[in-house]
Amino acid sequence: MTEIIVLVLILIGALLCLTASIGLLRFRDVPTRLHAATKPQVLGLLIICIAIALALGSWQVAAFLVPVMLIQLATAPLSAHMVGRQAYRNGTIDEPSLYVDELAEDKATPPAAGG
Repeated sequence: MTEIIVLVLILIGALLCLTASIGLLRFRDVPTRLHAATKPQVLGLLIICIAIALALGSWQVAAFLVPVMLIQLATAPLSAHMVGRQAYRNGTIDEPSLYVDELAEDKATPPAAGG
């Protein structure tokens, strides 16, 4: 029974990772690509890690996978935020399609000289 659960979890995780890669190829703008790159990919990896922990049934494996999952949960949103902000600064985001533009004031004022 455990093998079937592990198989289903790995299949679900792999499908989520596949949808993330398809989303990166199909979506046209940076915000939607960032959404596709972070949300399903992170969830897919977490589900696969849970499946690995269940399949091997060892506390050492689970202890090894917990930092992997925590690092993924910490770095994916952070890197997506940095890429999205840089895309906004470069002007590669369709600004008229934004509902709220919280960075408009920052973009209008030049940075302070001397750091």
